[in-house]
Amino acid sequence: MNALERIIPERALSAGYLFGFLLCIGLLASAYYFEYALFLEPCPLCIVQRIATLGIGLGCLFAFFSRNTHWPLRLSLLFTLASALFGTWVANHHVSIQNMPASEVPECGPGLEYMIETLPTHELITTVLRGSGSCADISWVFLGFTMPEWTCFAFIGFALIVLLGLARTWKTDKA
Repeated sequence: MNALERIIPERALSAGYLFGFLLCIGLLASAYYFEYALFLEPCPLCIVQRIATLGIGLGCLFAFFSRNTHWPLRLSLLFTLASALFGTWVANHHVSIQNMPASEVPECGPGLEYMIETLPTHELITTVLRGSGSCADISWVFLGFTMPEWTCFAFIGFALIVLLGLARTWKTDKA
């Protein structure tokens, strides 16, 4: 038994995958609560962060069900890591837009639904990831941190945990 196996037992790892999935469900439920109960309209970057959260959740769920097979587990964890890194990048970009001086904030464009209906896919992705003036609005703060800052913390946490899981799966083969 190597050091990572002693630090992170198999049972804890399996529970962690399921917990990660449930945590993502909670994050998405919170996002929909903010949108539909508190009437906080999500900006395009918020929607992309939801997609990254969904990717992490699905990756955790697949990892939970493939925990006894090395390559499917590794692919699930790599997908989860990619989703977490993408989410971190988007959330960090969102935070940077919120911290821009008002004169440098990008202008608000058309609504997301309109862009989905009218723009080609590559232009839609570029436009959404660029952000807009609505992305600069800060409508919620908890303990001094905005919603994109909290999601950035969550994405970084997921990435670090998944890296540990990946390290453990590769160490298991070499032991």
